Amino acid sequence: MYWNEFFAVALIHLLAVASPGPDFAVVVRESVGYGRRCGMFCALGVGCGISIHVAYSLLGIGLIVSQSIVLFNLLKWLAAAYLVYIGIKALRAKPASNDGEEIAREVGQRSPRAAFIAGFVTNGLNPKATLFFLSLFTVVIDPHTPLLVQGGYGLYLVAATALWFCMVAQVFSQQRVRAGFARLGHWFDRLMGVVLVGLGIKLALTKLN
Repeated sequence: MYWNEFFAVALIHLLAVASPGPDFAVVVRESVGYGRRCGMFCALGVGCGISIHVAYSLLGIGLIVSQSIVLFNLLKWLAAAYLVYIGIKALRAKPASNDGEEIAREVGQRSPRAAFIAGFVTNGLNPKATLFFLSLFTVVIDPHTPLLVQGGYGLYLVAATALWFCMVAQVFSQQRVRAGFARLGHWFDRLMGVVLVGLGIKLALTKLN
């Protein structure tokens, strides 16, 4: 009975998650800089961050946030500050050797927990995700759809997001890919830093429509 609605939700989510943004940038940086394990944990963090948006959408809190300029701006500035913070850390990356031993050592320099938190916070604080999920649960999903079914959609969105970014982590954590980026040395980290700072500034300038 709800298959058409589910497929609409799945298609819209696919188009949204495939669009490069803060989540993509963070997962790529973790995967290239610290290896597959950290990339995977970061991807899982992003997926779990989706659960926050799903929860408040189901509870109707997202509507309150979307209608409150103060709450929206607070969330926006927190997210922007975090992106700028990790971007500046990346910009301060120092030159390193390009051999395989250096890459192997980097894997142990980052804990899976830290990678998970990076993904979780990046997604969980994103106000654009707030507006996306609010639109999804108020426009695409019929308000009369049973809460249990909507919760099922939410579980799918969490799982699909985590799976997508796990695939991204798999690609960018391959040894050949990492070795290629390693040849660019600290310039890759600095490039990602510019991207993250840019995304943070763009986010800070986002206005509530």
